[in-house]
Amino acid sequence: MKFKPGDMLPTTEMKAVTGEAIHLPNLERLIHLQFRRFVDCPICNTHIAEFRMRAREIEAAGIEEIIVFHSSPASIRSYQKDIPFLMVGDPKKGFYREFGVETSFRFMSLKALVAGMRGMAQGHFGLRPSGGPLGLPADFLISSSGRMNAVKYGTDAYDQWSVDELLTLTKGVRAQAS
Repeated sequence: MKFKPGDMLPTTEMKAVTGEAIHLPNLERLIHLQFRRFVDCPICNTHIAEFRMRAREIEAAGIEEIIVFHSSPASIRSYQKDIPFLMVGDPKKGFYREFGVETSFRFMSLKALVAGMRGMAQGHFGLRPSGGPLGLPADFLISSSGRMNAVKYGTDAYDQWSVDELLTLTKGVRAQAS
């Protein structure tokens, strides 16, 4: 099943790699739930670097970032020490199935290839593709009521929201609420 804007998310609990429980929806904040590929994917890490650099803007907009990888919690803890967001390990891809996030042999595009080369230049070599290298990204903007305000299922490995797109979507959600 794939979600679409307007759908209601059933109450869901995830576990952060730090051990804390993550409750969806969050009754106090919007949630940007990101599904990425494996933890050291050079394409994903190029994207996450943008979010890390703009973490204060995201926080100021009232957004809680949660990033799911199809890697083990131990590998995420060892590789992503400086990420200021909640991260979830899902090596068996249970949450990927629940949210309709797919894999595809058509995961590569010119945009993804360029992002991958940038990521490798930054030291992300993708040597541990746990869960397989074929995952596609997905983004969900979830309101405090559990309503899916916006949904994006990627068509290639670098097809996801930028920080600017996320902030614009958030402004739209806030405008609708008032």
